[in-house]
Amino acid sequence: MAYSTIQYETEGPLAWITLNRPDKLNAISKTMVAELNQAMDTALRDDPVRVIGIKGEGRAFSAGFDLEPQGSPGRTRAEELEALKQELRDDFDLIMRFWDSPKPTIAAIHGYCLGGAMELALACDITIAARGCRLGEPEVKFGSGIVAMLLPFLCGPKRAKELLLTGNDRVSAEQAEAWGLVNRVCDADWLVHEARALAREIARNDSLAVGLTKQAVNAVYEIPRMRDALEHALQLDITIESTETDESRQFNEILKNEGAKAAIAWRDRQLD
Repeated sequence: MAYSTIQYETEGPLAWITLNRPDKLNAISKTMVAELNQAMDTALRDDPVRVIGIKGEGRAFSAGFDLEPQGSPGRTRAEELEALKQELRDDFDLIMRFWDSPKPTIAAIHGYCLGGAMELALACDITIAARGCRLGEPEVKFGSGIVAMLLPFLCGPKRAKELLLTGNDRVSAEQAEAWGLVNRVCDADWLVHEARALAREIARNDSLAVGLTKQAVNAVYEIPRMRDALEHALQLDITIESTETDESRQFNEILKNEGAKAAIAWRDRQLD
C-alpha cells in the first residue's frame, strides 16, 4: 500500500511503522491517523510479524497532533462541535490501538516527542529514547487537553500533575527513564539497533504466551481491585498453559525428543 505520511516495512518478525513528515516534525495529521490505522491493520494480519515498532523520520519522533486550522465553510456550530468530538475520538482510538494491540509494540523516540506523540509512545509496551530526546505535554499552554490520560498510571499523580499542569515540554530522556516513562536510553546512532534487538528477543518467545501476558499486565491497570486483576491474570495463564497451537505443538515435540536447547534453536530459526 502506498502511504503519503508514513512508511511501512518488515524485517523478519518486526514490522516498522515510520512517521514520515520530517518537514513538519512528523506532526500527526488526520491523514497520518488514517494511515497509521491502515498500517496497524496490515501488521496485525501478517502472521510472521510478531512485534510492531514505531519511529520517526528526520529530526524528531513527532511534535504531536497537527494543529490544523479548525472550521469549515457552511458548517453550523453544532456540526463543528460534532466534527471536533469525532477527531478527538479518532486520535484517542489510535493511541489506544498501540496499548491494546495483541502484538507487542515498541516506540523508538528521538528529537522531540511531545503532546499526543508522547501519549502514543507511552501507550507502546516498550519505549526506547535517544539521548537528547525532549519529551513533554505542553497542551495547557495552548488551552488544549490531554487526549489519552495515560501519564498518571505510569508515573503516579504527583509527577503527572507537575508535568501536565506546567505544560513542561523539556523532560529529558534520562528524567523520563527515572520516572518510568521509558525503558532505556541509548545513543541516537543505536536507537533503531536497540529496538530491533529487543523486538527479536520478544519474537523468540511463544506468541500466544507473549500476547496474553501483555494482556494480563494491562489488566492490572484496567481492573480496579487487585484480587480481580490477579484472578483475570490466572485465567489468562490457564489459557496459555492449556491452548495448543501449531507453534507450541512443534516446540513441545522437539523439547520432548531433543531437549530445551534444540527447541529454542528451532524457534529462533523461524525468525530468519
